[in-house]
Formats: sequence, structure tokens, C-alpha cells
Amino acid sequence: MNEKTTVYIVRHGQTEWNIEHRLQGHQDSPLTELGVNQAKWLGDSLENEKIDVIYSSSSERTMKTAELIRKDREIPIYKSDELKEINLGIWEGRKQEEVKQSHPEQFDHFWNDPELFAVERSETFQQVANRAVHKLNEIIAHHSGKHILIVTHTVVVKVLMAFFEDRPMKQLWELPYIHPTCLSKIVIEEDKAEIVLHGDISHFKE
Repeated sequence: MNEKTTVYIVRHGQTEWNIEHRLQGHQDSPLTELGVNQAKWLGDSLENEKIDVIYSSSSERTMKTAELIRKDREIPIYKSDELKEINLGIWEGRKQEEVKQSHPEQFDHFWNDPELFAVERSETFQQVANRAVHKLNEIIAHHSGKHILIVTHTVVVKVLMAFFEDRPMKQLWELPYIHPTCLSKIVIEEDKAEIVLHGDISHFKE
């Protein structure tokens, strides 16, 4: 019998640095009040859905989001460095406008030709895809037939969904937009993946 595995992929809630348009990467900033609410709204909308296991990036903003979605349910949360955001090297903690001025070509690559992006001490998009997709496949193999929630970051959501869509890296940033706590749902059966939701924010209450 072939088992049906359900994977939910979620971005963390809004953070302080999101509001300031600062690049976070491996660095972190706390969830805003709205970010906390976004995670709670998603938790409310998923409270009657079966979730067997949660995997979160090891960043504080994703762990906090995962805990808020879980609420008081007895679901294990596993931390994973492989689900962390792209390491942005010397850009981390700086405002987007600032790096657009200081590295115009790389800023353009980041958004319009991700395959070419690289700054000092950063990861490439391909390196992120390699580690994140490897972890995804490991999680799916380990929890076959289960309902899995993955809480991660924008670039990781994009590369994981690109994996399911066969989307070329060049088109990575095309819609849908990955809002804070947006929900993607993939159902895997007989090695076929069906995307049921992609970047859904119908749980938002304001």
C-alpha cells in the first residue's frame, strides 16, 4: 500500500528587521506583535488538521513561529540548521537600500538572476537548495505517511517549492509572493507530489 504524506511548508512571522527592510539571513531579530499574531492565526487555522511532527530552522524567529503554531499540542519540534535562511555574508543586518547602493550588480542578481548571486562569505542559492532539498527528502523518507510541518524562511520556501514545481532558478522569485506565515501544502503519493496550496494567507485576520 502506498502511503500519502502531507507536507506543510511555512515561512516565519513578521520580524523587526522585516519592517526595517534589513537582511537577516543567518542573523536574527524578534517577531513583531503582528508576526506573533500571524503565527497564532495559522495555528488557529491548523488546529483541527493532523500534524505529526514539526521541523524548524534553528533560527529563533522560526522556532518561535513553530511553537505558536503548535500551541499546546503534544507535537515534537526538531531544529535543523539545514532549514536556515540563506547566509548573506557581509550583507547581514544591513538595509536593502544600503546594499543596493554598495553592491548594485549583486543586488540585481539576487532578485533577477539568483544563480549568479554571491557576496563575500555568503552562500549561493544553489548551496541553499542543495542543503534544504536534501533535508526535505530526508524528512519525507523518515516520516512517510505522516503529516509534516516545516517552518523556515523565504529563500528556503522558494527553493523547496521550486523543487516540487521543477521551477528553474532563474524564475525563483516569480509569484506567488511568500508572505510571513504563508502556507504551502504538498501531498505526496506514489512519488508524485501535488501542490494543494502555495503561499496561502487565507488565515490572516487583518
